[in-house]
Amino acid sequence: MNLTRTHADAGLQPERTWMAWRRTLLSLVAASLLCLRWVPQHGSFAFVLVALALLAALAIGLGQQRRYRQSIAAINDGRAAPPVLEVLALAAACVAFGALGLYGVLMF
Repeated sequence: MNLTRTHADAGLQPERTWMAWRRTLLSLVAASLLCLRWVPQHGSFAFVLVALALLAALAIGLGQQRRYRQSIAAINDGRAAPPVLEVLALAAACVAFGALGLYGVLMF
């Protein structure tokens, strides 16, 4: 985590947000590793689940520092806004991952 810029938020909101995104990234990586157990039974279908989870985790990881810097700048400027598009994209990926996982459990 790059802490070169500072902010006056005593509640450390950027750090809490950064940790929440990091936990989500780690959860997606763990879910993808669990899906690797399905490879012998489900073949390429399991790889689709693994790829979806890892792509979402990669997107979070690549945007992490940018979101952190934007959060600090927004707090300093008094104009903090939530990252709506990132949250919607992550929600869509999680819904797709869950739906495909449910499909894999029920249909195979």
